[in-house]
Parts: sequence; structure tokens; C-alpha cells
Amino acid sequence: MPQGAPEIWGGIECTVNRVGDRYFDQLERSGHAHRANDLDRIAALGIRTLRYPVLWERVAPAGLDGADWEWPRERLARLQQLGIAPIVGLLHHGSGPRETSLIDPHFPKKFAAYARAVAERFPDVEMYTPINEPLTTARFSGLYGHWHPHARNGRVFARALLNQLRGIVLAMREIRDVNSAARLVQTEDLGKAHSTAGLAYQAAFENERRWLTFDLLCGRELDAAQIRYFRRHGISRGELYWFEDNPMPPDVIGINHYVTSERFLDERVSRYPSHARGGNGREAYADVEAVRVLGAGPLGPAALLREAWDRYGLPLAVTEVHLSSAREEQLRWLSEFWDAARTLRNEGVEVRAVTPWALFGSFDWHNLVTHDEGHYEPGAFDIRGPEPRSTALAAMIANLAAGRAPDDAVLAQPGWWRRKERLVYPGFHVPSARATRATPGPHPAPILITGASGTLGRAFARICQTRAIDARITTRRDLDIASPADVQRAMERHRPWAVVNAAGYVRVDDAEWAVERCHRENALGAEVLAERCTANGVGLVVFSSDLVFDGQRSSPYVEGDPVTPLNEYGRSKADAERRVLGVMRDALVVRTSAFFGPWDSYNVVTQALRALARGESYVAASDVVVSPTYVPDLVHATLDLLVDRASGVWHLANTGAVTWADLIRHAADLADVNASRLDARASSELGYIASRPSYSALASERATLLPPLGDALERYTRDCAPETSLSTAWTHSPS
Repeated sequence: MPQGAPEIWGGIECTVNRVGDRYFDQLERSGHAHRANDLDRIAALGIRTLRYPVLWERVAPAGLDGADWEWPRERLARLQQLGIAPIVGLLHHGSGPRETSLIDPHFPKKFAAYARAVAERFPDVEMYTPINEPLTTARFSGLYGHWHPHARNGRVFARALLNQLRGIVLAMREIRDVNSAARLVQTEDLGKAHSTAGLAYQAAFENERRWLTFDLLCGRELDAAQIRYFRRHGISRGELYWFEDNPMPPDVIGINHYVTSERFLDERVSRYPSHARGGNGREAYADVEAVRVLGAGPLGPAALLREAWDRYGLPLAVTEVHLSSAREEQLRWLSEFWDAARTLRNEGVEVRAVTPWALFGSFDWHNLVTHDEGHYEPGAFDIRGPEPRSTALAAMIANLAAGRAPDDAVLAQPGWWRRKERLVYPGFHVPSARATRATPGPHPAPILITGASGTLGRAFARICQTRAIDARITTRRDLDIASPADVQRAMERHRPWAVVNAAGYVRVDDAEWAVERCHRENALGAEVLAERCTANGVGLVVFSSDLVFDGQRSSPYVEGDPVTPLNEYGRSKADAERRVLGVMRDALVVRTSAFFGPWDSYNVVTQALRALARGESYVAASDVVVSPTYVPDLVHATLDLLVDRASGVWHLANTGAVTWADLIRHAADLADVNASRLDARASSELGYIASRPSYSALASERATLLPPLGDALERYTRDCAPETSLSTAWTHSPS
């Protein structure tokens, strides 16, 4: 009987799906197609089994005669050198080269011929997933119209599913003819349908349908409702019985499960948005994420894995674990699957492995890869810099692979899918849905946030609360950051795992005469925090400014550029950077610029829009170029870096360089505010005391983590002014 921990496998998001005449290739978009050293990064995590693509569309897009085997040859050879066993995938949400499709009657044999060609060239490969998630792919292509051939009917769905499953059987025959030891690791997204009592019949049908991939491959007789469905959509009994006569049971059943995999069906469609409404031809109903409506929460991985074990009694593996969310939620998601697998193994269920998926992230799955929005979700590595950067997920994977329990402080809180704020629709109780309850962890170590009264400190406190990151926030009265004794007492009282220093002197002009105070609060205080954090083994992030630069250039500054501040405030920040990194090399120093946000009344954009909405004039510099930073974006990115234990200097600002006057014009246009009374002037006319750089736009040579400025401004106007008339809303304070 299995006991103890499962293995850690790995996976690279490798979908090559077709939309119209265009192929979307995740390997190209993530850059993995051109980075052979990614395999060394994976090996360094301790992963010894890897789901790896040798995809039909990439290797033989114009047929086997013109196939290019160089890329898989190089990669599979390197995996062998690294001691990593590949689970080779041949089709991943794809439909094959252009000369075929999922509904081509010759698809199964064409696919099997490709599978044999792979086996002949790589006879040492012992594990295969010929076609990933055939049922899911058939639904997306044949029922929902997302992917080629973009159908929305049961006939195309049924044909696409059976063609893929027949292709798997024939492919494994060809592979085993070359290598009799080859094993089938068959994957499928295993969801679960819940419903109101009135739609119990539909939920029962869908809950039986979700097993079709494994039922047919195992040669099981289908239930009457599934047979009627296939017969109604043009599938003969002979085609169904073919699988009973030609079983190809998986050696390992691979369960893929996402936070949206469990669904809820409700005939009360008025409760839900229009995009969630559909039907079955018999009645209309909404189909929504169960996590957003079930009062008890989703069943979760443990219950679903046990259902698969009870049904088939075959070895299981969780073959995809991935979540598009904040970093700590990704950790919590993987932790929940790991705990479920361990628990089930100790109960005698053979769960062999858990697979962190999308090790290098994925693109545009929020729109089901139907069009290119450039929306990236990091994984164990973040590929937005010159080279992939390890995230906290990588550290967690390495710990699990080495048999070490993860100790991240953020794991003490449950994931959002277990918290009450997940419910966005009226809650519903399903008696049969007994969700796995979150196990309360130990009292979480908090983040200690200084600067409670400032814009940044308040934003960190707010966002930590929404992300379930325990935080303690202090004012100057509570904590003098320049006093070592005060800081040590705070360390002992709160026992934080990290400190976010959002305190400091911020009045740029006043700093010219309040030099000592400015340097004490900005430089000395930051240094004291660094010393005490080092002594107590606590992480630290401090904030610096674009004003450490002199503006003598016309392209954005990056982290490695020399600092040459023009004023006392800038000198205090440059001094703080030097002191902090001199004491604590693994501190995180964030340079940023020109805050604007929805939660305070003091930033330039909010003040300008309010003045203009009242019909007043507003003066702004027309010759000072900055990189404005949307405070929520800044805080989220900083927290992700902090959870990742990132260090050194980082530039975090929304991408874009703009003058203050043009920034206000753009914001006014989006907010439907008349900007005719905006008075754009040269900075020399504005009465500044402190010298300022005429150009201080920021970019990053490490990674671009914040979205473009235009995107941020659109969200800012929505967040500040939810009313229908934005111009009217600007006369009121934002909530």
C-alpha cells in the first residue's frame, strides 16, 4: 500500500491550438522553444519526471516527409543527460497539421503514423501522453466553438472526441510495436457538476460524461444516457463497441484540475451575467464556477481523486497544478494538492505524483487562448526578464522534491477558493457537495508595514487584507524606524517574516531646508531596519525614487544606471539604497515614480481631475517626463517579489513615459472630464525650490512587471468613478 509523499513531476505549458487559420504556440510565446538551458533549471529543482512536448504540429506541420526532428532530438538527449524521464506529449489541445483536423475520418491513422515515427526516432522513451485532455479539447472545439473547427453542436463534439480516443489507441499500438515497455499516462481535466434540484438530471449527465476519456480507453460499457447521446449525434454502436474490443487502459490516470473545473448549473438565469447563460435545448440555465456560488465550497482535489480511484483502481497522478493568481495563492494551491495526495496515499490510494504545471508560465488562458492579449501568468519561473527568474513556487517545488515541508508564512492562511469573499453570486447549499475544509494553520507570522498614515502604507495594508497576508501596520508614533531599540522591540513583539518600509520623508521642496530630518527618516531609518532585519532573519523591502537620477538623457533609466541626484530628497534616497544594500545584500529596493491611485485624494491625477471637473484651472508641467505608477499595481508586484524573496534594486513603474500635463489629459479623456482648463507650463514657471530632472522615466533591465500606463489609467478611472457619469463622480471623494 502506498505511504508517504508522492513524487514531484514537472510540466511545461505547450499548447499549440488552432483558431481559424492561426496557430497559438505557447512554447514560442514563453520562449522555451529557444532556451535549451531551461531543462537545467528544471533539473536543479529536483524534478526527475517531466511532461515534455514533441508536438505533431511543430515537428511535422507539412507531413512526415518534411519533419524536422532536430529540436526534440536535442531536448530529449539533454533530459537523458540530466536524469529526467520524459512523458512525451504528441498533441496538446491541438488538431494536427493543416491537412487534417479533429473531424477528419483519417485523423486517427495519420496521428498513429506520427506516433510511430516518434517512437522509432526515440526508442528509449517509455512514457507517453499521446493526446492531452481529449474530452476537454473536443468540448472547446466542437461544443463551444473556441478552437478549430469552431463548431457548436454535439455531432462535431462526438466525432472530435472519438477520433482523438481512437487515435490514442492506434498510437499506443504503434509505439508499443517499437517499444513494448511504453506506458500510457492519459490526462484529462476532471471537473464536477453541481446543480439545483431542478437541473439534477443535467448535472448527472455531465458527471458521467466527464469520465468518457477513461471509460472508453478502458473498454468500459457506457451508461444508457451516454449511448443515446452519441447515437443521436451520428455515432454508430459499432464505433462505440470498437473501444470495448480494443481497450487501451492507461498505466497512469492523469488528473488535471483547475479552480474553475467544478461547475454549478442554475435555471434561475437572472442571477447571473449573460455570458454565463446557456442551455441544453430543453431548458435554459446558467453554468458558472462552483467556487463562486457553493456555500460549502468546491469539493477539491482529494474528493475528486478518490472518485477516480474508486471508479478505476488504476494508479493516479495529478498531472497539472497551476493557478493564475497572486504568488501566495499559487503556493496555497500547490500545497492543497500536495496535502491531498499525501493524505490519499496514506489511505491506500495510489497517487504517484503531483505535477506543478506551466513551469515557465502561460499566455492568454484567461480568454482560452482564442486571441492574443499578451496576458502572462508566471509559474515556477517568471520569463518577463532577459532570463527566467525563479519564483517562490520554484523554491517550494525544490523543497517538496527533496522531502522538505514548505515553510512559507503565507501558507498559514487558506486560499481564496476557501475564503468567504470567493462568493460573488447568491450562495447555494448542495447537500451532496461536502467540500474539503481548509485546515487552520498556526498563527501566521505577519508582514510589518511602517508608514500607516501614508498613501503607500495604507495601500499595502488594504491589499494584504485582500490577499490574506497577515500584516501589522505602524505609525511614526508607534515606531521610530531610526531607533535600533524601537525597531528591535517591534521585531520581538510582532515576529514578522518581512518588513515593508513605507515610511519616510516625502516633501521634495521642503527637504532642501529640512536636510537632517529628510536624511534621518529616509536613509538612517532604512539602514536601521536593514540592520535589525539582518539580525532577526527577516526580509525587507524599501522604496526609492526616480529622483536619484539627473535627467541628462532621453531614454528610460534602468537599474544599472549611475545615480546622480539633483536635490536633497534624491540624495537621501540614493544614500538609503547604498546603506541598505551595504548592510543587507538580500534586501529588496524598489525604485518607483509619480504615484496615482484610487484610495487617496492627494495624488496629482486625482487632484487635477477634481479641479477640472469643478470647472477650475489646473497647472501642470509640460516639460517634465515621468513614468507614472498606479499604486495597486506597485503594491501587488512588490508583494509578489517579496514572497519570491527577490533582492537588489528593481524598477517598478507602469510602462510609458509621459509629461505631467499629458498624463492629466489622458486621464481626463478616460474619465470624461473636460480638460480645456488644464494650464500646461514649463517647470521653470512652477516655483519649485528643489531642482528636478526634466526626464526621469523608468524602465527595467531585470523584468517588466507592471502593465502599460494606458491600461492602468483605464482601471484607475473605473476604480475611482464607478458611477455612470464619470465627470460627475470626480466631484466626490473616491471610496
